[in-house]
Amino acid sequence: MPARLSSMELSDPVTPATWDAPNRRKSGRTVQKPVSVYQPDSNVSINSSGSGKRKRAEAVDIDTDADPLGVETSSDENESEPDEEELKEQRQRASKGKRVQSKPAAKKPKIAAAGTMSLAMRPAINGAKKISKPRKPRAKKSTSDNGETGIYAEIFVQGHTTDAIATEWIKRYDDHNAEAMCELVNFVLKCTGCDLQVDVHDIEDPDNVTSKISDLQDEYQAQKITDYPLISKARGATFSRYAMTNLFHSIIAAAHASGILYSDVALVENIEIWVTTMSSSGIRPFRHTATVVSLAVASAMCDIMKEIVENIAMTMLQKESERKKKSVNKARVASLQTMVEENKKNKDLLEGWLKDIFDTVFIHRYRDVDPKIRVDCSSALGSWITTCPDIFFEGQYLRYLGWVLSDSSAPTRAEVVKQLAKLYKNKENVGRLRAFTERFRPRMVEMATQDAEPAIRASVVELLDMIREIGLLEPDDIDTIGKLIFDSEPRVRKAVAGFFAENIADLFESTVEELGGEEALEEALGDSAEDDYDNPRRSWLKLKCLAEVLQSYDTSGEESPTESSPFVDSVGSTILESRYSMAAQSICEGVPEVKDWEMVAGYLLYDHSSTLPSHDTDDPQTAFKIRCQLSEKEERLLLEILNAGVKSRLATAMQAETDKKGKRTKARKDESREIQESTATHLAHLIPRLLRKFGASPYTASAVLRLEHILDLEIFQDLRQDSQEYASLLDDISKQFLTHADGNVLAEAKTALLHARGYEDLEEVTEGKVQELWEGTIWTLRQLAQAKNPSIANLASTLQRISSLSSISDCTEIFEVEARSGTKSGSQAGSLRVIDILLELIRTYGGDEDADSSVVVSGAIRSLLFYYMWVVRSLKAKIEQNEQLDDGPDYGDVSSAIQEVVSSKHKLDDSRLAAMGCLLDLHTMFATLRHLKRSQMEKDGNADANAVVASLVREVPKKAQGLVLESFLAAEKAYAQKAKRTLEPPANDDPPDDPESEPEDLSESEDDGDDDDKARRSQHRQHELLLAEKRLCEFTGKIVLALVAQVLDSSGPTKGALRKRILRNKTKLGANFKEVLAFLDDAKAKRSHKAKAKPATKPVVKEKAGQKSKARITEADDEEDEDDAIEDVDGQGEEADLARQAAEEDREDDGARDEGDHAAAAEELEEDDIMGD
Repeated sequence: MPARLSSMELSDPVTPATWDAPNRRKSGRTVQKPVSVYQPDSNVSINSSGSGKRKRAEAVDIDTDADPLGVETSSDENESEPDEEELKEQRQRASKGKRVQSKPAAKKPKIAAAGTMSLAMRPAINGAKKISKPRKPRAKKSTSDNGETGIYAEIFVQGHTTDAIATEWIKRYDDHNAEAMCELVNFVLKCTGCDLQVDVHDIEDPDNVTSKISDLQDEYQAQKITDYPLISKARGATFSRYAMTNLFHSIIAAAHASGILYSDVALVENIEIWVTTMSSSGIRPFRHTATVVSLAVASAMCDIMKEIVENIAMTMLQKESERKKKSVNKARVASLQTMVEENKKNKDLLEGWLKDIFDTVFIHRYRDVDPKIRVDCSSALGSWITTCPDIFFEGQYLRYLGWVLSDSSAPTRAEVVKQLAKLYKNKENVGRLRAFTERFRPRMVEMATQDAEPAIRASVVELLDMIREIGLLEPDDIDTIGKLIFDSEPRVRKAVAGFFAENIADLFESTVEELGGEEALEEALGDSAEDDYDNPRRSWLKLKCLAEVLQSYDTSGEESPTESSPFVDSVGSTILESRYSMAAQSICEGVPEVKDWEMVAGYLLYDHSSTLPSHDTDDPQTAFKIRCQLSEKEERLLLEILNAGVKSRLATAMQAETDKKGKRTKARKDESREIQESTATHLAHLIPRLLRKFGASPYTASAVLRLEHILDLEIFQDLRQDSQEYASLLDDISKQFLTHADGNVLAEAKTALLHARGYEDLEEVTEGKVQELWEGTIWTLRQLAQAKNPSIANLASTLQRISSLSSISDCTEIFEVEARSGTKSGSQAGSLRVIDILLELIRTYGGDEDADSSVVVSGAIRSLLFYYMWVVRSLKAKIEQNEQLDDGPDYGDVSSAIQEVVSSKHKLDDSRLAAMGCLLDLHTMFATLRHLKRSQMEKDGNADANAVVASLVREVPKKAQGLVLESFLAAEKAYAQKAKRTLEPPANDDPPDDPESEPEDLSESEDDGDDDDKARRSQHRQHELLLAEKRLCEFTGKIVLALVAQVLDSSGPTKGALRKRILRNKTKLGANFKEVLAFLDDAKAKRSHKAKAKPATKPVVKEKAGQKSKARITEADDEEDEDDAIEDVDGQGEEADLARQAAEEDREDDGARDEGDHAAAAEELEEDDIMGD
């Protein structure tokens, strides 16, 4: 700085560089400052000495209204008539300054200004280190060869840092501000993907900015550009959004450090006028890019505003400290006061610019049609509120975040939630957020419960948890969010776990206070050993609170036992986790007491009957026991929590085997092994005790049986435990299997038996128990079958057990062998085969309409289907081993019996759909033997086996095919009406509609009743809609498999009609239905792919690709051609074929023709591979 002052003294030997200089210069500017922003004449006359004198003005009076372009004129007035020596010295300094200008390092001392923050404080934020790594791959020679120039080339081609570019730009702005501003505007245009530019004359005419932007917009639209750098994902792109925004951060910071930001207000005004005009452009690239630039400029100003506020506070402290001294330095106090006033003026100037940008850009763009722009605005406003709370942390700005909570775009809503979370995380903001929370809390609760995006719901739950912590959430809202612990989305349940745990903690604390406080409770319970789980302890009370809250949040009421509905998958339905089980798994993350599963088991096994409510409640221990008594529903909930706790303990043990680096150490493995062994041992002892206490209820029995699935039997074997102990456990499981008719209990019991059979050492013990179950169940069936008036309920439960056993154990011998005389079965129940008994039951009860009869028929049909599955499995094994095959089983009687049941039921009856599905599965199952016939049997030359298999593969009877179509049409129409979807008009050959199949329309009564009734009816309608869709998709899936297996709609004059009909509304009934039917296209594509790999083995009739029509369906056509014709009539296959032909027509005219011919030639050979695979 002293060197700079000496040069100024030489330029003005009469008047030194004092505080009088700016006064004279100000008067000169007042006379010559133009009304518009720039004057070309003054720009041309700027030289190095003028630049130096401007720096002196900046150091003295940086908030003056004078334009720095007037420096040269005032200098001429004050320094008139210089002598020759001074002129010579000025020329030398000018030439030396030009050489130094190319070196940025030499110019750094000239940028510093008194009373302002130095640019040296900024590199920690805007330095090159943050963008140096991603910038390396952008410096590509291929990009530089495209002729990129200016600032864009410096950043994205040459790889310069934004701080260095900003510093050089400020210097160029000092020398020729119009040209520098022209470079910056052209950089923004280039970032929009536009190669058009503006010139200096456009910059000098600010009144014509709108017109110029309009011209650029028209030229840009004429180029028909569909992509632009901000959203481009093109490979090898050099553009970086971060670099673009960081450049404007650096420019504003450099202008602030040099003082130009305040002394030359035209700098910001020109950036603002060009960028603001572009931000309201009608084309998205201009609007989006300009909005991002405007928001970046505002963010940079907010950072500077924060620094200025801190400087003002620090300077005020220094001034007050100086005043309190005994000897006050008045000059220092005056200097500090001047700095405070100067910073306040700068602050007011920045605040005005920020409000201008907010009013001209943000207010219009936060609701832009492009969701990406709305996301940028929401993110920027959140950062402004955090950085400059004195300006933006007000209701008039916060409300925009609240309004955007209702945005239609999920990313925008997610961004707003993210910004609000930052505000609520700071406890100091509670006062300012109170009014905002009161206004928008209902919307946030609605988002947490009903938003379409699970990720957003989880984020809002976490946000509401912060609001609850600061005491701004209402009790009703707390309960509403707490109920999400039963939500179907795992992410939502995981997010609400902490929220729910805090609710439990609050209830626990209030309950402890009701019992006399912590001290009274500890005195009543006394000291107990850690491993003594049978005596009352403090944790029981928290578990009781947990069960109470779960029960209160379970608004669905008591769940009824899951009876075996007739409409289930033919091979048995998968056990689905209940909402209690899923909720319990989430609770483990928030309530640590749940992981102590031994304590939970001790609480459940404790006998509370000894403590009656009539006992003296003044005794703290008695009051505690009464308070901890569990209801039946609460016991069920805690059993689910027990399951989750055991799983969590084992999962934690498995994860503990590896350290943070992923390495498995011996010590960790031994510790994990010890935990697993102790868990297996304790479970083996606890399960029988739990079954004895909770085995009577199907609710609790199924939960206890599920614990056996968790039991690691391999560890049980390694510990060399007594096999009698496990046999005793199997006895308890068998007892539950025989005493319950509930579907859940039977499913859990058979899964436990299947789990036990998976271990070699325990297989013999388990197999013995399974055979005992078979003997007892078959004997019961024979007894009921021979009775004159058998109990339908007992018959239904017996057939359910037979169906369950058939799914896990080979039943062929049991079903085929007659009861021998002298045996328990033969002497009392006759000698009929089980197959004959089941067929007779189907014929006897098939026409009855009561629920128990439907269960009887469904159980008998499923049992027979499992029997034939084991038969097919046995046939496949014999064929693969090239063994001699006996005559195959005759399943014609079963097929006829099922048809009788179907004919007697209503089209939409669940038992009819279930029976129809079993019939289709039966024929499809035997069709899978074709694959072995073509591969193994021909290879081994086993002609007899070939004949046997050929006799087993049969098409579904034509009468049954008509019934299949009727049921499909009824299910399709029922779902369409419930979902309010429009179907394609019926064809002439469609069966007539059955008026009785019309579903009941409840729309007339929607507005009747109170809100609770409306909500209940709405929930019921949604439930019915889901059931209708499930019914349609499952039944259609069985039809599709039968079509692929060629056992349905594969012969006769109506061949292909059913396939055509089910494809008619493929796109009308939702994504699930469409995906089910897509398997037909996948199977066809697979056959075509295999056909390309194999030459045609028989002559085919070639056709032109353009002649696909109904005429192709002739007797000479093969199966593949017929399939194509069916699709073409439907309008879907033809559209795809035409699209492929249009794409390939110019390259090879015969491609489409050859592909269809090859597929036709090879389909018969490859059709069976679809099912065989």
